[in-house]
Amino acid sequence: MKTKLTCSAAAAALLATGSVAQAADLTLCWAAWDPANALVELSKDFEAQSGHNMNFEFVPWPNFADRMLNELNSGGQLCDLMIGDSQWIGGSAENGHYVKMNDFFDANGIDMGDFLPATVTGYAEWPKNTPNYWALPAYADVVGWTYRKDWFERPEIQAEFKEKYGRDLGVPATLGELKDIAEFFQGREIDGKTVYGAAIYTERGSEGITMGVTNALYGYGFEFNNPENPYEMEGFVNSAEAVAGLEFYKALYDVGTPPGSSNWYMGENIDAYKSGQVALQMNFAFIWPGVEADPNVGGGKSGYFANPAGPAGQFAQLGGQGISVVSYSENQDAALEYIKWFAQPEIQQRWWDMGGASAMRAVVEAPGFADSQPYAQTFLDSMAIVKDFWAEPAFAELLLSMQERIHNYVIAGDGTAQEALDGLVKDWTETFEDEGKL
Repeated sequence: MKTKLTCSAAAAALLATGSVAQAADLTLCWAAWDPANALVELSKDFEAQSGHNMNFEFVPWPNFADRMLNELNSGGQLCDLMIGDSQWIGGSAENGHYVKMNDFFDANGIDMGDFLPATVTGYAEWPKNTPNYWALPAYADVVGWTYRKDWFERPEIQAEFKEKYGRDLGVPATLGELKDIAEFFQGREIDGKTVYGAAIYTERGSEGITMGVTNALYGYGFEFNNPENPYEMEGFVNSAEAVAGLEFYKALYDVGTPPGSSNWYMGENIDAYKSGQVALQMNFAFIWPGVEADPNVGGGKSGYFANPAGPAGQFAQLGGQGISVVSYSENQDAALEYIKWFAQPEIQQRWWDMGGASAMRAVVEAPGFADSQPYAQTFLDSMAIVKDFWAEPAFAELLLSMQERIHNYVIAGDGTAQEALDGLVKDWTETFEDEGKL
């Protein structure tokens, strides 16, 4: 039988010896995207300092959850370190997939107060809002917007917009203004090419439309449950305000999105924006460095703004991940060394500089951070308004229900928004009843 070293035991061993563990081959598992490539380069510093060898298993986003959750659920030993989605925390903690970090953090002076509070709650805590930590915030991300600043600044476009709407064309302050802009650009000819309003999340198969529609639902007053009574969803998930938010998202899809965009997520939105098809793009903030560097839309041609406010306030869907030690790993002591190395302020600063997204306050609250990149202030503004999806152990079932209900209404036009959200309450109630939480 293989021995699994607990976090506290690993921490004690490291402190007792005062030296690094025997050289190990570590495998870090994450999604295949640009930030992962940056982490490979950053991790060369860890290899040089520690003597450990780093290997990486990166899986494309459409397959990431299935592949890695299967790995965890089977007790597999492929991954020593996992950068898993925020929604996995509950299941990974309760099912014993991740090592609890509290003792290690305490022994090594790693303070969760040094990280943005939203990322600690979103990526590290289970149960939520308790000091029980299963990860270190690794990649701070949030849904925001990119827009064709060069198009917005054209005098003839500005004049036509002002004549139609009675206000200047600029960054929208409200969701309603955003919809007006998307509709204004829909089918417009720019530089001899027909363009469209906005690329928004509509994908059905994994999580896309849920990660999109919540940016409207939150702003209209949707709640996952009664804040005073967990798992009480009637009148919160399907409130009149939530219904209005869902109707808004469908209206935005109907009047302001490109033809054929009924199943789009991160990659499709990036492609549509960079190829000049749309004036606006909804996407996670991770894309912004690539936008800024792109020869077609970068170099000042694009601007960035936080998700606009709705009638109930301004909110944005949290993305991002924490980094955890997998409990089935035989290299937990070396994996914890990596966590300690990654938590250093100078490493976190390099992580931001290389295209990562640090959640460390010493980095993102430092003087000059807001001017460090054209999108840095928008990143800060967006991280200050985040909300997140369920992180329950049954999150996959909860997500599947929402994907189906929302897609059927927004994209397929089946039924009403009220019927879709009433059905979602029914689905989620059944799930929580099966979980023994109702």
